[in-house]
Amino acid sequence: MQLMHEKKFAKPVILTKILDSGDLLAVDSSTTVVIMDTASLNVKSGLNAKISHADYKNRVVDFTSNGNYFTTVSSDAKNSILFNVETKKVIAKVSRHQGNVSCVGIDPKNSYMFSCGDDGKTFALDIKSGKLVFTLPVHVDTINDIAFSENATWVATASYDKKVSLFSLDRMTPVYKMIGHSAPVMKLQFLNNHRLFSIDKESNGIVWDTQTGKVLKRLEGLHDTVVQVTIDSDDRFLFLGTQLGYILVYDSQTYEQLSEKYIKLDSSITSLCFDKEKKYLIIATENSELLFYHIYYGENNLKEFVKNKDYDHIYPYIEKNPLLKSTNIYARVEALWEMTLKKAKLALENSDKRTAIALFKSFKNIPDKNKIMQKVIREYAEFDKFAALAKQGKISLAYSLASQYPVYKESEIYKSLEANWRKSFVIAQKYAIDPKGQDKAREILAPYRGVTEKTNLIQELFSQSEVYKRFRIAMGQKDFKGTFELIKLHPFLKEFPEYEAIMKYADTLYVKAQKFMQDADTHAAIKIFRALQEFPDFEEDAKKIIAEIEAKHKFFNAIKDEDIVLAYNILATSEDLQDSEDGKALQKQWNNDLSKANEYAVEGNISGIKEALAKYMNISSKYMALGTIFGWAYMIQLEQAVKQKKDQAVIENGIKNYILSFGLQDQILSFYEIFIRYYPHSKLTLELQTKGSLSMWRPSMVATSILE
Repeated sequence: MQLMHEKKFAKPVILTKILDSGDLLAVDSSTTVVIMDTASLNVKSGLNAKISHADYKNRVVDFTSNGNYFTTVSSDAKNSILFNVETKKVIAKVSRHQGNVSCVGIDPKNSYMFSCGDDGKTFALDIKSGKLVFTLPVHVDTINDIAFSENATWVATASYDKKVSLFSLDRMTPVYKMIGHSAPVMKLQFLNNHRLFSIDKESNGIVWDTQTGKVLKRLEGLHDTVVQVTIDSDDRFLFLGTQLGYILVYDSQTYEQLSEKYIKLDSSITSLCFDKEKKYLIIATENSELLFYHIYYGENNLKEFVKNKDYDHIYPYIEKNPLLKSTNIYARVEALWEMTLKKAKLALENSDKRTAIALFKSFKNIPDKNKIMQKVIREYAEFDKFAALAKQGKISLAYSLASQYPVYKESEIYKSLEANWRKSFVIAQKYAIDPKGQDKAREILAPYRGVTEKTNLIQELFSQSEVYKRFRIAMGQKDFKGTFELIKLHPFLKEFPEYEAIMKYADTLYVKAQKFMQDADTHAAIKIFRALQEFPDFEEDAKKIIAEIEAKHKFFNAIKDEDIVLAYNILATSEDLQDSEDGKALQKQWNNDLSKANEYAVEGNISGIKEALAKYMNISSKYMALGTIFGWAYMIQLEQAVKQKKDQAVIENGIKNYILSFGLQDQILSFYEIFIRYYPHSKLTLELQTKGSLSMWRPSMVATSILE
């Protein structure tokens, strides 16, 4: 990495974001907003909301990706505010939290503004109207962070209650409460391939599978308080900014820590974001600096070194910037090294040390490679002895030497020894099954008695001959279920060549199935995956892939048959299908229709919503989303009724109807407070009403007016 640019601000920058236009947005702790050209860093526009933030460890400001709206926590943290940037006017203010507002967020589609609080509640407001639309599942303690998947399908919240809550914005349904942390969860970051990263107050990181809600990996090597998180545009690296000013980097695919001190700065990290065009990691710090680091700086130098075969110059660059290991040029150098090492070993096997040294010449000045070279040359010093022992039939001594120098196991001589062993063992097996042939079997295996790694196998062959016989029969009949049941009861069977053969067979089947998948022959692939369900190592993957294939078949058939009910219901269960062209088209249509419905909802126009969303009324996966929109419109009707000073009994009836349809939601509880201010003599008690729920709501319950 290399510091390419730096910019000084009057106060700490607490939000950085690359907008849809490609410009960089930066917001400081007094909510002074500047939008800069990323090439020149010249300020193009800005504004000052004059809201000071004394505490910004959580996200207290967020902007829509188009820069048209922003939300912020108030200076006293008692409420959150939604602004229109163009008019500089307040669209909405959320003051219904019981306690302070802890963080805010805006989803990537610029549809909703979210206000999270110390009370564990999250309110979602429509960006354009500022009206409360829905709430997220409640935590029992303060919410510290809110995050969104790139496609805005998911929203997650992290809380002091040590839990992560996952919610589907597409279906408007809670999905998982993920439990795995032993301390308050502080930060979240969505990754690709259905994953979510979370980190807690004790610096324990977890990568979750969002499809199952299960832990995929616990990250190690975190010894500082992580205060900011981001990923690069290719989702290769996970960057963690710490309170002490360090930037840590993890490989987001292997979860390996690439550097615990990738960058060291003088003060705490206050914001992180990534510029995908320039490959810059943009870092804001407590001392009011905005720093731009090129994460692949040095790649051009590597190309020159390779061109000139100056390999010893490459690795110092890699030590300074480990992210260069992910470049193609580095992969080429490593492939060349592996080929060189292989050739050198062959030369040493032929007692040609001079050629090996000559081959190593290009890498000899690289410390790590030189250690490997010296070790290989040293170990091959006794290779002639190993070869002689093998040739003389002194098998036990040859194997002993190979155990001492494992590198010999790569040689053709060792492979020949193993081939002879397997051949002898197969012959011995045939005799061992018959009690009368066991003496013959012992005679065949006699040369291997002193070979440690073979001794246990030989002993098991004679002591468990009946089990082994059943094992062979099961394999011969391709009864894989019975075979693996025997292996589970008698683990020693894993040591036999047949086990290796059956696993190779499974690998072959898997490769064949994948090839069929690539060729779009899913019918043939399913047949193989069904067979693979009998292999424990492949069972889970096979079931998952079969389900995905069957879902795709049904989905694309539904598209072909114009059965949008089935298509949307299947789409709701598969993120992979959502990324397909047909899936994106359906999602786009839904979003467009939903946008129209939202405009009607703001007016309380039920007929307009029904017209806009008519084609979705029979789609069960959309019921909660539909219920949310209609519930929003009904709430508008209730608010309008109060403004119009309608009869108290009429409004009370509307409240009862709302509770009967949707239950005691935050929306109706907040409205009730307004209602009581205007109608103080009302005897209506919310808790005594018959309660429905959003999860039980159905389109058949739609009425033109909630008041009737």
